[in-house]
Amino acid sequence: MKAPAPLTNATPPTPARTPAKRGFAAMSPETRQRIASAGGKAAHESGRGHQWTSESARAAGRKGGLARPSLNRANDAERSS
Repeated sequence: MKAPAPLTNATPPTPARTPAKRGFAAMSPETRQRIASAGGKAAHESGRGHQWTSESARAAGRKGGLARPSLNRANDAERSS
């Protein structure tokens, strides 16, 4: 009588599978744009949307420019001289 084949925990290889897209990732860009647009309009109609004045936009831009340190300090030193 032949000895039985040894049992292994190995599973046969399966082909690599990309996970299915879900939610917004599965939608076309046009559909995502339409939904985002409707959400923005609803927020503004209900008064929850942010409304920039030219002064508040200018202040935000100024803060953004000051908040990030320069990555090229050698160039900055030459420009400021």
